[in-house]
Amino acid sequence: MPSGSRHIIWTALAFMAGLYIGGFMVFIWSLPPTPARPVRADGIVALTGGESRLDAAAALLEEGAGKRLLISGVHANITKGDLKRLVHGGNRFDCCADLGFAAQSTRGNAAEAARWAHNHGYRSLIIVTANYHMPRSIHEFAGEMPDIRLLPYPVQQDDVDVGEWWSDPHTLRVLHLEYAKYLGSLVFGALETSDRQWKTAREARN
Repeated sequence: MPSGSRHIIWTALAFMAGLYIGGFMVFIWSLPPTPARPVRADGIVALTGGESRLDAAAALLEEGAGKRLLISGVHANITKGDLKRLVHGGNRFDCCADLGFAAQSTRGNAAEAARWAHNHGYRSLIIVTANYHMPRSIHEFAGEMPDIRLLPYPVQQDDVDVGEWWSDPHTLRVLHLEYAKYLGSLVFGALETSDRQWKTAREARN
């Protein structure tokens, strides 16, 4: 391969690596904090994946932040009683917490939550998940329910210290994996939107 071609390839690779690293830094710096003020919405949706998420969602339900709570992505062997004991739920957990067993991914969480919200006629939802997981979650949820207002409620996951990400190999791995998934979600969403627009345009011509 000519030296000029190798130089172009290495330059392109360095440029792409720089874009990736720069985007990763922006991703970390833009992760949302837990809201300082109380939030209110029609419903609350918690995504499984950490006890801190469920604790925060159950507390919001008991405080009356939403009418009902959906815990999405629950393992088939888990019961409502199991979760109540785990999060120390109160009376509102008994009457107003629903378990979703269908979701196996963030996109599945979004589809499950969309069905639940529309069945209840909700127009706004509080989304509870880990802070590093919130950007992808909001993107997926917005794609499934563009007619519903989404209020992020990010929490600090116990084993992922975003504030010390550069000194913790586990946190760095988790954040890099989530960033890659987030980029994939953006690309997949853009392709889906483009495909829908193309089909709409083709139908209009016919």
